[in-house]
Amino acid sequence: MPLETFEGDIVVIDHVKEVGEACDYLSSRNALGFDTETKPAFKRGQVHKVALIQLSTEKECFLFRLNKIGYPRELEAIMCDPGIKKIGLSLRDDFAAIRKRSVRKLENFIDLQDFVDQFGIEDKSLQKIYAVLFGRKISKNQRVSNWEAEMLTPAQQSYAAIDAWACLRIYNYLTGKSS
Repeated sequence: MPLETFEGDIVVIDHVKEVGEACDYLSSRNALGFDTETKPAFKRGQVHKVALIQLSTEKECFLFRLNKIGYPRELEAIMCDPGIKKIGLSLRDDFAAIRKRSVRKLENFIDLQDFVDQFGIEDKSLQKIYAVLFGRKISKNQRVSNWEAEMLTPAQQSYAAIDAWACLRIYNYLTGKSS
């Protein structure tokens, strides 16, 4: 099966001054792909805060480096906006990670693991759902990389973008919206 690539623009937000413009753009969208990444813990009892929030349109993915910028109120506003659908997968862990940064209620999230049931899709992993619908493979090679690194590698950026973008692409395909 051919490997999927994200051909859109990847915008890394690692300075607070970049947040406003990115969030203004994203808040104008009706639906966004969503995912988070957290530095893996390899020692018992070691826990890290979410380091990255990915929000994607069909053509751009914004990577918000929370380990560098915190959790800016403009980004929090999008996450809590009931007028913007955020499409993700296996959201419980993402929500728990975000709750460590904010107690505000996250609004209008669609978990693809529940959503795909109505389409008769039984395999619930992002890779399997994507492969069934599009005949392409999503690589998970970067999953356990250091998301708090000084700079994200091109491979990390691509992995993070694909995860959020693929969620939106699946949702748009299944609901008949443009992709």
